[in-house]
Amino acid sequence: MRLLSSPLRRMLLGLLNLCEGDGGSPAKCCILNPHRLLRRQNFGAKVTATELVSYWRGVFEANGIPEAQESSEYIVSYVLGAKTFHSLGAGSLSTPLTLEQRQQIQKLSTKRLQRMPVQYILGEWDFWELTLKMKPPVFIPRPETEDLVSLVLEEEIQRSGSPAVNVGHQCPTVVPHPVILEIGCGSGAVALSLLSKLPMSLVIAVDKEEAAVNLTRENAQRLQLQDRIRILRYNVFSGSWEQLLSWGPVDTIVSNPPYVFHGDMTHLAEEILSYEDLGALDGGNDGMRVIKKILALAPCILKDRGSVFLEVDPRHPEMVENWLQSRPDLSLSVSATHKDFFGKPRFLHIQKHKAGMLGDSRTNASDLVLFQQPLLFLSDPTTTKHQVQPVASEQPSNNSQHAQSCPPE
Repeated sequence: MRLLSSPLRRMLLGLLNLCEGDGGSPAKCCILNPHRLLRRQNFGAKVTATELVSYWRGVFEANGIPEAQESSEYIVSYVLGAKTFHSLGAGSLSTPLTLEQRQQIQKLSTKRLQRMPVQYILGEWDFWELTLKMKPPVFIPRPETEDLVSLVLEEEIQRSGSPAVNVGHQCPTVVPHPVILEIGCGSGAVALSLLSKLPMSLVIAVDKEEAAVNLTRENAQRLQLQDRIRILRYNVFSGSWEQLLSWGPVDTIVSNPPYVFHGDMTHLAEEILSYEDLGALDGGNDGMRVIKKILALAPCILKDRGSVFLEVDPRHPEMVENWLQSRPDLSLSVSATHKDFFGKPRFLHIQKHKAGMLGDSRTNASDLVLFQQPLLFLSDPTTTKHQVQPVASEQPSNNSQHAQSCPPE
């Protein structure tokens, strides 16, 4: 039998001896005494990145930590200055880590043993093509929400038009400045992704939590996107809708609102319940408390034929459609439903119609091209599972088409 390398063997024997001293199995011992285990780690050993990943994976598995392999890989990679473990070169994988590196890995891994999400441990995470700062308790963007960004981008590109032929001459269509409103911006993942891909766009990003507003502001400044975004602390249940019209009526509303059914909240992962803002998840008894409010506000702030894009629970598309049919005064209808990468109906495209033109405009939506990202506690909680200082804005136009359907202040 081939013997284990000496450093890793010493670590594993230390784990076994520690457990035998308690008269229990290694797995039981780790669960009962994780901090004692950490104190016994041999930091004088010459250990490589690969060996430390294997070591911490074993510790995480013994303590019931989800996705133990991914957790250990991300932590070790981060300390070595890489995005992913697989991006490390052969030299980095075989070179013994320094004492300082091993101590930093221990510190971060201890946080993971406390069920802190890796995104908070590292303090950053990639979304779309951006690296965003992450801070608890601000909602961590999930991989499927990248598809929500894709849908908005597709709509805006279609709306702006492609080069057109006019009297035998090819002339580009004048691209307007689309105004996009994100309700519940969290870390700014959706708003900043749209800004980065739509250089002519203007975005208003709002959230009811100060921590989220501050984090979006910080991310906007780090990405140098602060000039085209206005970030407001705003509550859809108490704020004035006129605050959202600083650039006039908007073309698109996008939101990943709280949509978890209240009865499902207790079934969420410990990482979510212990660290994330539960207000960004709890959608009330039917998961539609915030969704209904967004849709009730939409006619006030959308241009005619403007769009609302929502991420929702798979049970919601039919519920939303029925609710909108009971509210013809809103002049909104479901245009399309799109699936997530689990094949579940996850995204709604809702369109505003001119008065008297409301009808069934549903289309058959093809499944999205999926952007495969590591899930790492990030998938929708119902399947495993929200600045720049606002510039003094011009008075919103008192457009009758909006005033007619807006709720009183």
